[in-house]
Amino acid sequence: MKVNSKNDVLALAKAEQNARKKLRLLAVYHFLDGKNRTQIASMLVVSRRIVNEWIKRYLSFGLDGLESKKAKGREPYLNEIQKLKLAKFVEKQSVSATGGRLTGERIHRYIVDNFGVTYHPNSVYKLLESLGYSWITSRSNTISF
Repeated sequence: MKVNSKNDVLALAKAEQNARKKLRLLAVYHFLDGKNRTQIASMLVVSRRIVNEWIKRYLSFGLDGLESKKAKGREPYLNEIQKLKLAKFVEKQSVSATGGRLTGERIHRYIVDNFGVTYHPNSVYKLLESLGYSWITSRSNTISF
């Protein structure tokens, strides 16, 4: 995006809904207004180091440098091929006449035995949900008289 003046940056900051990006835009506005980085950090109540980073990104990449970076996150324990194999196992067991009741513990055992990965029991259900399965089981009702 092309910006012609510090007032354009201020207008963008006023219109910005994302509070973090608004801070970055305000830092650039104050920089273009002639304030030093220490003053900017003090006005915005952030560290001078982060103001230095914002200004460096602005000078290198323009306003595009102020966009938030997507957090990478942790790599999944199972890759896509392993997830497909797990899904095939669940499908096969769910239609098998001899498969019996498929439990989270049994699925967990399959994952450990076939992929060498250990999940927390709750995470097995989250994994199944990410594969498009919902986990529904019946519960017995105990009636006391």
